[in-house]
Amino acid sequence: MRLYAALFAVGLLAYGLVAWDRVWRPSSSPHFVYQADAWLHGRAAIDPPPQAGDDWAQIETVALDDGTTAAGRRMVTRPAFRTLDGRELPMARIRQSLGKTAYVSFPPFPTVLMLPSAALAGRAGNDMIPTLLVAALILPLALLVLRRLARAGLSRRSLADDLWLVATLALGSVLWFSAVQGKVWYTAHVVGVALALVYVWASIEAGHPVVAGLALGAAALTRTAMAFMLPLVVYEAWRMAGGLAAWRSDRRALLRALRRPLAGVAIPLVGFAIAGMVYNQIRFGAPTEFGHRYLHVRQQAQIEQYGLASYHYFARNLAVAFTLLPELSSRPPYVQISGHGLALWFTTPVLALVLWPRDKGPLHRPLWLCVALVALPSLLYQNSGWFQFGYRFSLDYLVLLIALLAGGGRPLTRPVKALIIAGVVINLFGAITFDRAWQFYRAAGNAYDVVVAH
Repeated sequence: MRLYAALFAVGLLAYGLVAWDRVWRPSSSPHFVYQADAWLHGRAAIDPPPQAGDDWAQIETVALDDGTTAAGRRMVTRPAFRTLDGRELPMARIRQSLGKTAYVSFPPFPTVLMLPSAALAGRAGNDMIPTLLVAALILPLALLVLRRLARAGLSRRSLADDLWLVATLALGSVLWFSAVQGKVWYTAHVVGVALALVYVWASIEAGHPVVAGLALGAAALTRTAMAFMLPLVVYEAWRMAGGLAAWRSDRRALLRALRRPLAGVAIPLVGFAIAGMVYNQIRFGAPTEFGHRYLHVRQQAQIEQYGLASYHYFARNLAVAFTLLPELSSRPPYVQISGHGLALWFTTPVLALVLWPRDKGPLHRPLWLCVALVALPSLLYQNSGWFQFGYRFSLDYLVLLIALLAGGGRPLTRPVKALIIAGVVINLFGAITFDRAWQFYRAAGNAYDVVVAH
């Protein structure tokens, strides 16, 4: 227990020191605090409209030529007004704007963590401290998962090895720069990683199906793509019930054995899904509309043309995830990073080992399946993660990659540990400089930036 407490303290110290001047004040995009304040006042909308941050969803109400009203948004690619129910009205029918209503379109679960802060200070509540506390909790949670894998015979790692892997996740990845920002996007990533750890721990040997369902439901209402981690707990329930051998010998007995764990997962998961759909209905008039199509962003034209998710974005996002490197020069500041960030293998080079495992245990294929399912929505998404130090969307499945490292069994030799240390150094640079020393970051400036931005 002392070791877990010590890891929490190490995380709080590492993240807190780098956050430094940000710790005691709200971030510049405290959307979850605004949402918490709205909830405490019995509202879903942010009223009065927000004064801080980007990426607010806006619904405009207009008076029409027949005396009725409609709610929705103006299109930027054509002279039309798109209503909440999907109709497109000619702009000539609009007689008057009756005002706009702002909403937080980001999945709402992290708002729960901001309720105490909002209760104390309203919209001036601090979103940085709750983010740091959750980030620090990731370290002991990661060790808990890794030791659980070892006890289940799914990893042959020693305690010392597992501590190296904890350092990889907490300090040797883009989690570090994300944990010290506050701000709606990064807070969601931090909360998502913590929930992914709880989910994986509960899924191992289907040991705690209700906890797995709760964690997965909360994760899906934090980072939507994380819902696709579901196959892990389903597979573990199948494996513990006898798997293929049981299916061949006695299918009824297998189905009876699966009933309880799968129900334990499904009931809280369905509860979260219903809550999310009701919340969407209240805000945007449709249970599956979470509001990103109403974001007031410069990419609105491409969203209207290609949608929020499309194969059109796939090549760009692959390039961002796997090819972007820092640009070196002989003049100050000597190194510059694209606003799209750095490739995943560059910020966490030890992840290359997942491609060459020594061992392929029972979880090897299920974990890779979950990685692919969680990664695909981000690779098809209209936003690359801009603006970022590294490919932050990888945090949606990074816990699964760490589990693959643990189960892969490649010895943590000196060169491997050197890769982990290199990742720590790289990400310390990002954590210190991002949103502070903008001379190291390039919003535009070469042809490649222009290509991947569009």
